Amino acid sequence: MARATVRYWAAAKEAAGLAEEPYEADTLGDLVAQITSKHGNPHLTRVLGLSSFLIDGAPAGTRDPHGIELPERATIEVLPPFAGG
Repeated sequence: MARATVRYWAAAKEAAGLAEEPYEADTLGDLVAQITSKHGNPHLTRVLGLSSFLIDGAPAGTRDPHGIELPERATIEVLPPFAGG
């Protein structure tokens, strides 16, 4: 399992109640499942479902998150949709 730091931004940060936290997971899908389980917050679960993810600065895109392996010591950025103009 890879150790990773998850950084939450905007609505994800508000829903998680913190800016970042450590996790251990093999894939992005496993990581999201762990976050959902740990926090048990329906609002965070909804925000995660709408969010984009960066893995060490590279977008995860629309690929199956369970097929995206996490490198050791990765930084995962959780980017919810931003509003504004």
